[in-house]
Amino acid sequence: MANVSKKICLLTLNDFALLSFSCVIDVLRVANRFASGSQYEWIVSSPDGSAVISSCGVKVAVDGALTDVRHCDRVIVFASNDGQLFREPETISRLQSMSVQGVKMGSVSSGSFVLANAGLLDGYRATIHWENLPVFRELYPDVYATNQIFEFDRDRFTCSGGTAALDMMLMLVEQDFSGELAMQVQQMFQHDRRRSSRDQQKMADRFDLIGLSPKLADVVELMQRNIEDPLSPKELAAHVDVSLRQLERLFNKYRGTTPQRYYIRLRLEHARELLLHTSRSGLDVAIASGFSSHSHFIKSYRDLFGITPHEERRSAA
Repeated sequence: MANVSKKICLLTLNDFALLSFSCVIDVLRVANRFASGSQYEWIVSSPDGSAVISSCGVKVAVDGALTDVRHCDRVIVFASNDGQLFREPETISRLQSMSVQGVKMGSVSSGSFVLANAGLLDGYRATIHWENLPVFRELYPDVYATNQIFEFDRDRFTCSGGTAALDMMLMLVEQDFSGELAMQVQQMFQHDRRRSSRDQQKMADRFDLIGLSPKLADVVELMQRNIEDPLSPKELAAHVDVSLRQLERLFNKYRGTTPQRYYIRLRLEHARELLLHTSRSGLDVAIASGFSSHSHFIKSYRDLFGITPHEERRSAA
């Protein structure tokens, strides 16, 4: 493996989550342990160079202020849960100038607020913790906000926080160096399955809808409770006391799709979890996900995920 060093600046703001920070920095540390030479260098910074206090009260020393960082390949921002309130002009300006210089910008959970405040996520796919998604979408309509656990879009990479930071960093190691190195790091953390950018936050979708359309949120909950024996669109509409036409309008307005397509995606995501975490046969998985035809299940799965159920399981193995 070529000894090509990547320098990463970790920008920490007070009240940041220590778990995600540890996931990020430990992936870099373990990658260096298995690689031939130091593949990663990192520097911990804060807006003014002062030590920061994490959300659990642990004080973290930093190497200096963000404005003192002269060269790096990437910046990863860690912020508090109310990161949308961060407006420190000098830090925002510095992030913008680093982006112009070609520095790749990343964030963990509420760090996405900071990058969005700087206009650095406009036109990009990006994610944030499901709890913050409704506010994020409202404040930054020019960002294509998703409920994936992490997103890579050109020179931007964002994740939803928690252990999703581990999955994002493993993907980064694979992109930078090799899948073999990423697997070695994964195994050191007893991480049984590395999630991909296709994986969604479990709570994100319904939580997002509660404030926008309670009726639609109730329909989504009904769908989630009726995977093996799917309800028809008419039955769903009747359960929440709306017409079928109203239900279709709600799905189009808030999810940009039809009730049928939304429902089948939920069922296929359920099938994917069964494929990856159980030894049930493909036919059993199809039935448990509401498909009466195995061939229809395979075709639907390939249309959504780009691979067949058998290929998915073989790849995970």
